[in-house]
Amino acid sequence: MIQPVRTSYDEFLAAGRAALSRGAWSVARVAFEQALPSPEAFEGLSWAAWWLEDVPACLDAREQAYRLYRKADDARGAGRLALWLGDDHNEFRGAGAVAEGWFNRAARLLDRLEPCPEQGWMTVFDAHGALGRHDTGRARELAVQARELGRRLGAVDLEMFSLATEGLALVEEGAVEAGMRCLDEATAAALGGEFENLAPAAWTCCRLISACEEIRDYERGVQWCRQIEDFSRRMEARFVTGVCRAHYAAILSWHGDWDAAELELTAACDDLTVKRPYWRAEAVVRLGDLRRRQGRLAAAESLFNEAPWHSVAQRGLAELALDREDPAAALAMLERILRRIPGAGSVNRAWPLELLVRAELALGDYVSALTHLTEFCSISARVGTRPLRAAARFAEGLYAAAQDDHEKACDCFEDAIDLLEPVAPREAVRARVELARSLDALGRTVVPVAAEVLSARQLDVLRLVADGLGDREIAARLVISEHTVHRHVANIYTRLSCSTRAAAVAQATQRGLP
Repeated sequence: MIQPVRTSYDEFLAAGRAALSRGAWSVARVAFEQALPSPEAFEGLSWAAWWLEDVPACLDAREQAYRLYRKADDARGAGRLALWLGDDHNEFRGAGAVAEGWFNRAARLLDRLEPCPEQGWMTVFDAHGALGRHDTGRARELAVQARELGRRLGAVDLEMFSLATEGLALVEEGAVEAGMRCLDEATAAALGGEFENLAPAAWTCCRLISACEEIRDYERGVQWCRQIEDFSRRMEARFVTGVCRAHYAAILSWHGDWDAAELELTAACDDLTVKRPYWRAEAVVRLGDLRRRQGRLAAAESLFNEAPWHSVAQRGLAELALDREDPAAALAMLERILRRIPGAGSVNRAWPLELLVRAELALGDYVSALTHLTEFCSISARVGTRPLRAAARFAEGLYAAAQDDHEKACDCFEDAIDLLEPVAPREAVRARVELARSLDALGRTVVPVAAEVLSARQLDVLRLVADGLGDREIAARLVISEHTVHRHVANIYTRLSCSTRAAAVAQATQRGLP
């Protein structure tokens, strides 16, 4: 009689680990469950549950593994689980105090051991914390320590994730070329299958696309987003797909493809479930930015307030204040943000400086505006991406126009248009409007802008807006849907560089609306 083949504990454990390495999370879960109740099986089970976003099961399995490692007097294993528990409580629960407790426990357990990868992970997590405090010098120092330890121990995932963290610190310090080289290499290693643990591979990808958005290197961002999304689909990593889509949507928004951005953000919100609030915010705040661009200010504000700690939300709320012609409120927000980003010339200071110039010019504080403009232009020149250079020339044009130097203002606005028109025609419209104002101030002939930049249907909608009709009444009059009216109004706002109906009517009237 043939006896059934019995699978051993070691075989179940190996099968679970193999399934994790190829992204077969449900298969891994079943295999690790067959190997219980060992600490290694609970640890593997926790990672399967982590990727499946079964948060209670993940935390329970981590704690079970931690207790069993402690019982076996395995300080390294217990320290490793304490690290991941700390990270989980940050990511899944937003419980910073609980996370800090687990990180401190990990540090004490690992401190007395011979050099091991877990110590490197502790160090690079500390580097991440330093980045959050904008202490880039300390972050870079810690990341280099962790990278070297990973290299010596042959822990490629630790080495490469630390390299990505080092790269992000360099970018924030303004060493953009060197920093992006680090991030490119680390992401290539992550997507090339060199990471033993796929979670840091995902984090590495997120670091890269965040850096691309920070320095407005949208071309690089598009190239990597395609690669990362392919990887995340193969690995069935919905949250990575969602984060990638959110960042890609921001690029589409900037390029002016709002319909495509809307589709990407809707899909991103589906991928980024409420179980990962930290990552879900990536989609929510960018949807808020799209709503602001569309002129849906109340909806934008509501979305920004879901994650007011996020830099995109903070920028969006400041821009909303400027859109609502409340530069004093914008100034108060921006000064508070800038105080938290020390070190003149840091790339993170670029967007607050850009908006501060606008707020200060609106308030007539030309001395402060010039100070902040000078720093912003210095950062833009050092980073060198087309969008940042265009933003700097536009800001210079605003300052020159405020000083009644309209000849210089025209040069600045024309440069901004030349940089933006081929890649982001919607963004170029604002520069065209300001150029028309400066030409008008110089007494030169200005071709009416409204009839040029608005379609026939948009002109129809705007005429009815001028008559005081609401979206429903306009829809009935033109025999189109309210949604279509709403989209036309949003496009009118963008093309006329304004954010209210009254401002749109005024702009169009000033520029010869027929």
